[in-house]
Amino acid sequence: VAKVIPIMVFLVLVFVAFKMDLFRFNLYGGDLTYGLFEQIRATMLVTVFVFIGIEGASVYSRFAKERADVGKATIMGFIAVTTLMVLVTLLPYAVLERAAIAGMRQPSMAAVLESVVGPWGSIFVSVGLLVSVLGAYLAWALICAEVMFAAGKSKDMPKAFARVNKNSVPVVALWVTSIIIQLIVITTYWSRDAFALMLSLTSATTLIPYLFVAAYGMMIAQRGETYDVRPEERRRDLILASVAVAYTLFMIYAGGLKYILLAAVLFAPGTVLYYIARREQGKPVFERPTDWAIFGIIVAAGIYGVYGLATGTVSL
Repeated sequence: VAKVIPIMVFLVLVFVAFKMDLFRFNLYGGDLTYGLFEQIRATMLVTVFVFIGIEGASVYSRFAKERADVGKATIMGFIAVTTLMVLVTLLPYAVLERAAIAGMRQPSMAAVLESVVGPWGSIFVSVGLLVSVLGAYLAWALICAEVMFAAGKSKDMPKAFARVNKNSVPVVALWVTSIIIQLIVITTYWSRDAFALMLSLTSATTLIPYLFVAAYGMMIAQRGETYDVRPEERRRDLILASVAVAYTLFMIYAGGLKYILLAAVLFAPGTVLYYIARREQGKPVFERPTDWAIFGIIVAAGIYGVYGLATGTVSL
């Protein structure tokens, strides 16, 4: 609520102050510093960041009374987020010049509303942002803990992560998640732009799982597995999965190698947990050569990322 109310108030007030001539000039007038492709590429990680979380319904699908509600919630979330993102992105161009918007500090929504209604607009948005961040902190801690809990139940992580208390809360997963979040928050102290760093790093770490999910969907569709009941859907799913793979690869390219290396620094230590889980089951860590190859690539990228941070080649 604290996130939605400031956004809705912002949209209403900016819409009232809408200037069509200024909006048209910002979109079509003046010289563009970058071409269309470069502009699209520059916004890719921001776009990913905006849509992170719409899969939250599937994360908590074990609590759903009907499985169909999970899909409905995901679609509704996607439509709502898309609508808000488009409106919040475009409407400011109807009240301020493009150069003025580009020079604003984060949160730029506060500065835009201040230019429309005065100082109270900035205070209103900033307070809403603080409450929203606290809510997001709680929500993401719970979502990440739920993911670790699910991995513990499937034995992809140590069985300790599947432990719950009397309230069915995965305590070990929640504690580990909270500690890691705190450590990441502390590292932002040494960042030149903490918001931009967290935005880009969060998006980059998310893209790798997205790529694997899309690639797995494409593999299943190619093999025809799980299509015994509805074989007519195989071709459609193959097309969708192929588009998802291509689009995710483009987003990884658009984000740049820097954040992929930083993501590898975070991914590589996670292999230790997988190693412990496999030892608990008395199984080898990796059974196929391709698994070892992927592991080697991640470790090599992580080592290079640490080296880059130490030498300044890769900066926060």
